[in-house]
Amino acid sequence: MPNYRYPNEQLILALTVILVLAVIAFTSLATLCGSLLFVAFMLATAYFMNQAHHHALVRGAQLVTAQTQPQLAALVQETAARLKLTDDVQTYVAADRRLNAYTFGLSNPKVIVLYGGLFQIFDKDELQFIIGHEMGHIHFGHTRLNSLLGGMAGIPSPFGAAVILYVAFRWWNRACEYTADRAGLVACGRVEKAISALVKLATGGQARSAYTQQAALEHLERQDEDLTQLFAEALSTHPLIANRIEELRKFAASAEYQNLKAL
Repeated sequence: MPNYRYPNEQLILALTVILVLAVIAFTSLATLCGSLLFVAFMLATAYFMNQAHHHALVRGAQLVTAQTQPQLAALVQETAARLKLTDDVQTYVAADRRLNAYTFGLSNPKVIVLYGGLFQIFDKDELQFIIGHEMGHIHFGHTRLNSLLGGMAGIPSPFGAAVILYVAFRWWNRACEYTADRAGLVACGRVEKAISALVKLATGGQARSAYTQQAALEHLERQDEDLTQLFAEALSTHPLIANRIEELRKFAASAEYQNLKAL
């Protein structure tokens, strides 16, 4: 799979890790030992929670196979092929009418969960963007790193340091979303479909026609000028939809993306 990571993602990751190490360096040796034990505990907890989540999912959702959902299975396979994904991935459909999807897993198989509401609102290309987005998280190691950095960011520390780590971790999360959006665009191959998928997510599926999509998009773009929204974004794992759309448009117009399409 070609490396089309969002340009600042690895830099932000490095800065986040440096901040964590700096916090540890300014603590006493006893606190350091306790912190390392805490990180180990958090990682072990993350692993067992992932396993428990997987087992619960198997009981409450449907595994996508060529036998259970042949069209969706073919779309998942096609998306993985476009992205040249080599990880072992299982896809499940959750009986939930919300518009959502996520991925998890520290070891293979990684798991992608698609909520049932997506299939009522999204067309094939939009759904492929969503699947590609989640596969991007898998390919670029976000699922593993989230567990690791989540444990490190939870190190007991003074309040000010804890706030810095929290904000830095969220900064990296947002960079990961930009990278995953790029994967989604490479998967579906149509920037207008990637944008319409994001608009539908942001509006809960209310914006379906060209007119309502445009109106919703204009409203979302105005949020980028709202200081309250910008502050909320700084504390969120996801960028504002307007910013995600802007970055998608930039990537779609880049020589890097055109070269990827030619592969």
